[in-house]
Amino acid sequence: MPHTPFALGFALVPAEGTPTLFLDRAEPGPEAENRRADVRFARIPDVAPALEALGKAGASVWVDPATSPIAMIETLKSAGATLIEKGDPAQLPKARKNPAELAGMREAHVADGVAMAKFLAWFDTEAPKGRLTEIDIVAALEAFRREGPAIADISFDTISGAGPNGAIVHYRVTEATNRKLVPGEPLLVDSGGQYLMGTTDITRTLATGPVTAEQKDRYTRVLKGMIAISRARFPKGTAGAQLDVLARQFLWQDGVTYNHGTGHGVGAFLSVHEGPIGLSPRYTTPFEPGNILSNEPGYYKTGEYGIRIENLVHVVDAAAFPGYLEFETLTLAPIDTRLIDGTLLDAGERDWLNAYHARVMREIGPLVAGEVKTWLQAATRPI
Repeated sequence: MPHTPFALGFALVPAEGTPTLFLDRAEPGPEAENRRADVRFARIPDVAPALEALGKAGASVWVDPATSPIAMIETLKSAGATLIEKGDPAQLPKARKNPAELAGMREAHVADGVAMAKFLAWFDTEAPKGRLTEIDIVAALEAFRREGPAIADISFDTISGAGPNGAIVHYRVTEATNRKLVPGEPLLVDSGGQYLMGTTDITRTLATGPVTAEQKDRYTRVLKGMIAISRARFPKGTAGAQLDVLARQFLWQDGVTYNHGTGHGVGAFLSVHEGPIGLSPRYTTPFEPGNILSNEPGYYKTGEYGIRIENLVHVVDAAAFPGYLEFETLTLAPIDTRLIDGTLLDAGERDWLNAYHARVMREIGPLVAGEVKTWLQAATRPI
């Protein structure tokens, strides 16, 4: 699977006995030798006959209608199987990261924070020269990430959108669309890394020169929404559908919004998009400690510019409030303060941002040197 550390395949798991893993080859290679006692390997074309045999035997089969291929469901039905339609039983345990996974995710975000500091310092030096393109941004950011010894891949194709391209929510730059950065046009960069110890996903909107009052207003309202999620405290049993409005409220106050979810679940060295939790009206599964998700409100003005600010957060018990949960921020990279309209921030929001930047400097500062460290000191200065 592109940018995701697992093979495309299917699994048939009996109530008792050995599971079968169907891959594009029957012999998966020496890396699987130590797992042969736990699983039987077969090829993907063998899936249909195996399902037909279950149906003919009158078996009851648990399928998740949201993720099971229709062809498999129809094969089971036509063969006579009894279908039990329920959610994938692996989703919730996978979404509840264990202590080892959480430690790895924190380590991955430190490594990613170093790469981001190098990239952002490089960007502030090169962008004013007027020569950078969106593809240059993608190449540079990936190169800085690959300097780390634990990087396995990027976690998805980097979104690098300058000016009007930034207003395309899932934009992917090509040679045909590649745009040169123009001073004054904000640059939206959404990217992430697959580290051996964890997965990252971060978005920053960057100033490339003087910005307009409107751009500052919209950027600050997006930031206020991101901070509102970061500071949220909520009773156990709360789902993302109930918290999503916290991120949108400041944009709604001015009659605008954004047409995507505020956050999605994230895997631990797995898929950067992972269910069943997230932040949007469609996520009704309650949060639990150990969940990791993105926090990424935005604003997009078609034909002009786009803004998004994204950190990953981890659900934890609220120590001083029994029965309540809150978020711990994992991402460690400066938020561009040049785009902020300080008159729109209240004291609590300002304190959160200053504390966040102090933490970035404290954790990333000792790991960088020279011009990067000098840049980081300036970028994390209190406002």
